[in-house]
Amino acid sequence: MLYASTEFSLIPFISLMPEFISISTPGMHCIGAYRADPAGTPLGGVVVVQEIFGVNPHIRRIVDGYAEAGYVAIAPALFDYVENGVELDYDEAGVARGRALAGEVGFDRALESVASAAEAIASAGRIGVVGYCWGGTVAFLSATRLGLPAVIYYGGRSVPFLHETARAPLLFHFGERDPIIPPAHVSLHRERQPQAEFHVYPAGHGFNCDARADYDPASAALARERSLAFFARELGAGA
Repeated sequence: MLYASTEFSLIPFISLMPEFISISTPGMHCIGAYRADPAGTPLGGVVVVQEIFGVNPHIRRIVDGYAEAGYVAIAPALFDYVENGVELDYDEAGVARGRALAGEVGFDRALESVASAAEAIASAGRIGVVGYCWGGTVAFLSATRLGLPAVIYYGGRSVPFLHETARAPLLFHFGERDPIIPPAHVSLHRERQPQAEFHVYPAGHGFNCDARADYDPASAALARERSLAFFARELGAGA
């Protein structure tokens, strides 16, 4: 399978070269995925779910970062159902194309991809999911429908699904200046999922991504610290 980019973000503590692989999904459809492994015995596995911009350098850096932290990490290329190797810019054209592709893929196939990616790294131990924006909603649904512990970064499409019962622990990250997720929607999350862990940061939408105008390094660092603590707790040997 061919991809638009072959550049890898190398982390000193990763023993295996990060690589693009193929994984099988239901219906015998194969999609790509970007995977990185830690140097020692894994602490577990993390499925990283992309934004609407594809498995781009930002998502690959997140995968590498979780491998650096000790997890086998994998990001399935959800858009491969429609078009291989999609990497979009954070501009108006990229947003329009990404929304169209996300609509074509749909949440059901996105969840199939998460399940297949989790199976691909099952030997790592317990598996969790982290998702961003569109992928944040996919991560939320991974907890309600697949029973996987999930970290949700600014999942702006989750409101219609908040009635679903979580079958695994949830951690939500929101930006208080996010124009896509108003305070009323954050409150609705708290009301419908009271058992979940919530954090709101002095930032806008996409604050974790250094390619966005709303990137907030301090909020991103704190959210990562909390996410790692969540996975240590939920994926650890005693979980």
